[in-house]
Amino acid sequence: MTEVAQRAVFWTDDSPVCEPMAHGEDIAAHFHDYGQLRYAASGALVTTTKVGTWVAPANRITWVPPFYVHSSRSYGETDVRVFPVPAALSEELPPEPSVFVASALLREAYLAMSGEHEPAASERSRLLLAVIGAELIRAPQEPLRLPEPSDPRLKAVTDLLHADPAMSATLAELGHRTGSSERTLSRLFGSDLSMSFHQWRTLLRIQRALLELCAGTSVTETAMRLGWANPGSFINAFTDLVGQTPGRYRSTAGAAHS
Repeated sequence: MTEVAQRAVFWTDDSPVCEPMAHGEDIAAHFHDYGQLRYAASGALVTTTKVGTWVAPANRITWVPPFYVHSSRSYGETDVRVFPVPAALSEELPPEPSVFVASALLREAYLAMSGEHEPAASERSRLLLAVIGAELIRAPQEPLRLPEPSDPRLKAVTDLLHADPAMSATLAELGHRTGSSERTLSRLFGSDLSMSFHQWRTLLRIQRALLELCAGTSVTETAMRLGWANPGSFINAFTDLVGQTPGRYRSTAGAAHS
């Protein structure tokens, strides 16, 4: 197994993430022998694996398959609701972590199932699970997985950008700071991450923008905080990737947490 998996802890239950999480709180790398759904009823939850990072604010639900090593970080005061997924439903869901857009029906059924101590074998639990499964299978997936590099030269660069997404340094400047040439790094972005440096940094910034907007930050301030030259270029990039304007997303996120 990978180095990440070797360090990870096997959990048989989810009690460590069933309590409210403070802003910036981390859950160390671990895995389960069952699939898991994760929903932030308030705040936002970031899930990281060896292959990518998924952001789930507002009305988004994260899916983590069985035995997939993952860690988490909360943004804002985060009320995480976790739900172990029966094997039959797990087989209907994607083979890698995903984030689903939750309909109002899915969200309410999920909160009822995860927040009430209904016996698992009861008729009500069976019906709620059927609703969750039917809604998940038809729910659109959020196309915002940020791939993470395996090459240490590239990871040195992406670590700098994770620490400061607004950084305006060119790839050549980042290479100078980390001891690699621009040409080598450009090649690695394509071979290791299947995207360009510009595409990766834009996706990183959009993920962070989701968190900022979810927290109530204005569109203009979000654009400035994350390194866009002007709000217009941010709005265009956000709309291209998310499928709606940042203003619309911010309103939806606020409604989901009200």
